Amino acid sequence: MSSPFEDPSSPWTGPPLTEDMVRQAEGALGLRLPQSYVSLLSQQNGGVLKNNCFPTTFPTSWSASHFEVDVIKGVGYPEGVDATSAYLVSEWGYPDVGVVIAVTPAAGPDTVMLDYSGSGPTGEPAVVYVDEDRVPRRIADSFQDFFNGLVSCDQFEDEDEDED
Repeated sequence: MSSPFEDPSSPWTGPPLTEDMVRQAEGALGLRLPQSYVSLLSQQNGGVLKNNCFPTTFPTSWSASHFEVDVIKGVGYPEGVDATSAYLVSEWGYPDVGVVIAVTPAAGPDTVMLDYSGSGPTGEPAVVYVDEDRVPRRIADSFQDFFNGLVSCDQFEDEDEDED
């Protein structure tokens, strides 16, 4: 099986995932991480994805039809969700709905989060895109749906060139 990640030596990639790391991260966050997210991290604990654009039905500060994800954050290391999410929510004024799981090219004004507001801390969170207006927009019912919806950014090249 081919890895969904680019370079495994990225500074965004943590050490190989262990069950203990997941338990500690969940304890620090006070939430259960989705199994599909943990499964992805067991392949590589965070990093740059090969398919890293997500089509939207609404305009974003990034584009009229999509946004880009530079990094999916892992757990158990200084850049992991357990170490950075609460800080990012506070620093950037993101809605307090869950966990910041991604870094976008803008690196702050917008992000992607696991949204536990409808599921509670042990349920299956939705995934939301948070733009500069800080309104969480549901983009997927689960992390698996979000991950499956990521596509190559190549398909948006013409659109991006039109915006220049």
